[in-house]
Amino acid sequence: MKIFKFGGASVKDAESVKNVSMVLKSQGFAKCLLVISAMGKTTNELEKVVELYFKKDNYQTEIEKIKRKHIEIAEGLFPENHAVFAEINLFFDDIDSFLRRNKSPNYNFVYDQVVSCGEMISTKIVSEYLNEIQFTNQWLDARDYIKTDNSYREGVVDWTKTEEFISNLNPEICYVTQGFIGSDDNNFTVTLGREGSDYSAAIFAYCLNADAMTIWKDVPGVMTGDPRKFSNVSLLSNISYEEAIEMAYYGASVIHPKTLQPLQQKNIPFYVKSFVDPTKAGTKVGASENNQQEESYILKENQNLLKISTRDFSFIAEDHMSLIFGHLSKYKIKVSLMQNSAISLALCLEDKFNHLEELNEELQKIFKTEAIKNVSLFTVRNAKMDHIDRFYQDKTVLLEQISKNTVQMVTQ
Repeated sequence: MKIFKFGGASVKDAESVKNVSMVLKSQGFAKCLLVISAMGKTTNELEKVVELYFKKDNYQTEIEKIKRKHIEIAEGLFPENHAVFAEINLFFDDIDSFLRRNKSPNYNFVYDQVVSCGEMISTKIVSEYLNEIQFTNQWLDARDYIKTDNSYREGVVDWTKTEEFISNLNPEICYVTQGFIGSDDNNFTVTLGREGSDYSAAIFAYCLNADAMTIWKDVPGVMTGDPRKFSNVSLLSNISYEEAIEMAYYGASVIHPKTLQPLQQKNIPFYVKSFVDPTKAGTKVGASENNQQEESYILKENQNLLKISTRDFSFIAEDHMSLIFGHLSKYKIKVSLMQNSAISLALCLEDKFNHLEELNEELQKIFKTEAIKNVSLFTVRNAKMDHIDRFYQDKTVLLEQISKNTVQMVTQ
């Protein structure tokens, strides 16, 4: 089987959904599984619904706006009496019904039950449209196949159960399913982390022993830098799994960090291609004699710098490190860069769940701390060290780290 993943930008409106069918026509619509994200900015809009709900504000108006947008997309794809309109209404009624009866104060739990509906609706529209134009497919609820623990918003996959369920699929037919979501033992929805649809595609690819996996983006492939942030960037046509994992870890937005590991384990080639021009080769990630190691630039924004030091000038010892990282794990705060000296530790942190203040308060009971919010982590992979000075131009550098071929700096 082939696994194709289409992100939100590729299904943002009726014309985009039609374009998905053109991409499939160019690739051959047979023995494939499509993983589809929520349409356009729907995830952000549903996040706003959850925020309004917890503020006890008028979230129903926001739900109605999102529903109207999806109905308008469907009106550009289907005749007016098509059954898909009743399906769309039903999904949005389910969101409203869940929020009306919910008694859980757990923000992350509520978030997963509501925000996941974006993927459910988009896949139903795409699946029905493809069937309408004779691209025969079966719609799947990914929650019946990807099983996780109950770590809401950061689900940990139960690979044994997941592989058991997915391996029952018929490899001779085509499927349309959701990215980003799974379910726990109680069949509550659990999301796999923001931008987790690529990871979903990799899970299906792994469990189905797929021939290849392709993600379709609005860029030509993996570039040496985000063209929206850097000039004079070029396409990387072949890179290794290891290079892709490093780039994803440092913040390259075109690849989700968890995606590569399952693919690498079974040596499944991974392509990043353009849905604007599907005939172009794009980028191949995998084992190859032609893998490139070009100088590449990655900017990871919305980071925080936390400086920690002992109060009595004693060493930052192993027990201190254990305590600090225990708190980081507790608050689900990820370390993007770390640098330590004898009496201090500097951490560049990604605070997705907004727990930095609580972490800081906890650490201040024992340490001196200084928190600097809204910094950026700038990384240069395969850096040409003889021209290193140019990386520092027009930057206020708060922290830097240089290894054999990688330059990293935290900047304001």
